[in-house]
Amino acid sequence: MSHIERNYNILKEKMINQMETALTFGKKLIDSELDAGLLNFVVKPVVKAFYNYWCDKDARTGTKKQIKLVLDLGKRLVINGSQDTFEKLIEDNFQEYLQGDQTYLRCNKNHRDFTKLREITKECFISQVEGAVKFLEVQDAAEDYDDLTRSAFKTKEEAYDILSKQLDYHDKGIKIVERDPEILDVPTGKKIIINILRKGFEQTKKELVERLNTVYK
Repeated sequence: MSHIERNYNILKEKMINQMETALTFGKKLIDSELDAGLLNFVVKPVVKAFYNYWCDKDARTGTKKQIKLVLDLGKRLVINGSQDTFEKLIEDNFQEYLQGDQTYLRCNKNHRDFTKLREITKECFISQVEGAVKFLEVQDAAEDYDDLTRSAFKTKEEAYDILSKQLDYHDKGIKIVERDPEILDVPTGKKIIINILRKGFEQTKKELVERLNTVYK
């Protein structure tokens, strides 16, 4: 198996594990959010049913499609890519990426901030493909994701810069939703869902930064 296929499989496994961890944490968060409000017993059955369905169906399926798309594009670029190829691949595949993005799909397309959210999502997509290329290019011996990270990014600072860039895009997207919850096209419980998005993001950010400290200890 070539180094590209090896790296592809390591990345795929890691990204899917991160997705499952995030979805599990989200389900725990929704219980704590709903239990905290005095009147949440009214909306709890609806919100929980919606969120559980979203986690088990839409989010899991959509995120897996995004993971495959990002890795497949990264692979194509490593094998025979150029800057012109990169830009064309992004343009040609962005709409497919959007179809797996749950924040995008759950938003009102007529909202005044929707275009801005779409632009941020595109920047995030570009950053993810760039990151995938860095990982897939690694030719050093690597048995796991930690080995791959150390080879792709020679210092913790370099790895942190890339991570921060991707986290910033997610943060900007959540801030748009926080600023005006009406952009969300969901049946009920918008404030609860926004709290979950923010807390889930902060927890993920904390775990990723701590992981870098372990990788580069």
